[in-house]
Amino acid sequence: MASLEKFHGILPAFYACYDEEGNISEARTKDLCDYLLGKGVQGVYVGGSSGECIYHNLDERKAVLTYVANQLRGKMTLIAHVGAPSTRDSIELAKHAAELGYDALSAIPPIYFKLPDRAVFKYWSDIIEATDLPFIIYNIPQTTGYTLSPALFAKMLENKKVIGVKNSSMPTMDIERFKKVGGDDVIVFNGPDEQFVSGRIMGADAGIGGTYASMPELFLQANEWVKAGKFAEATAIQSDINDIIIALCSQDGSMYAVIKEVLRRRGVDIGGVRAPMHNISEEDLARVDGIVQMIDQAVERHCK
Repeated sequence: MASLEKFHGILPAFYACYDEEGNISEARTKDLCDYLLGKGVQGVYVGGSSGECIYHNLDERKAVLTYVANQLRGKMTLIAHVGAPSTRDSIELAKHAAELGYDALSAIPPIYFKLPDRAVFKYWSDIIEATDLPFIIYNIPQTTGYTLSPALFAKMLENKKVIGVKNSSMPTMDIERFKKVGGDDVIVFNGPDEQFVSGRIMGADAGIGGTYASMPELFLQANEWVKAGKFAEATAIQSDINDIIIALCSQDGSMYAVIKEVLRRRGVDIGGVRAPMHNISEEDLARVDGIVQMIDQAVERHCK
């Protein structure tokens, strides 16, 4: 078993970066890459939920994978999410990511039609066999309608290319169950940012999250406290993180639109969000000032 160390740490889910016309922007993608590289995160998860992949066509998804790889390949761990409505498109994305030098692939289960375990197993297996890259299952039942069972996870692990699971279900017990199935030979990523600390304590080896890039310092420090066994300090950071997440999710615009406005205040303009998600309103603009202040104050409390 190859070392999984490169997959440990804080890996922000990469955001879609648009120009003023709402098209994928290479320049703005590079800007976000540079920003995250400067923050010291260990890697990025490209083309997933936070990347608005469900609203992108195949060429756009390939372009994002290309732009990120060109900027960050060899500088941090790169995981390509290649889940798509059809197996054919998923395989095409997987091969593209492999050619670009990504470190691993990942995919949600098939969406829309309710498929049995045997179909989900075949879907993931077909993607896995398309390249030599390691594979990370993405379990996010609240959006896909499919819940990964420990039994199917164990079956998937019979394929040695499967190295772990990005678990975004809300119960931290799921993390403990998946870690028990896989042991030290697999990596379990905590998905829900609201439970990062509890997920790590329950067995998650690392984290991939959609709000990490808006406050990377807080997640990096929380991770360090968990590794040091300083759970009270880690929990204090988690409390502030949760206050911030609630604020990010309580505006007129979607959470990602609000996060992108936070980043714009940091000097990283990556545009808005793609319809049907809502961009921020005029009223949101003023409220974002308060969210930026919340983040800055939490960083001052915990990271200095």
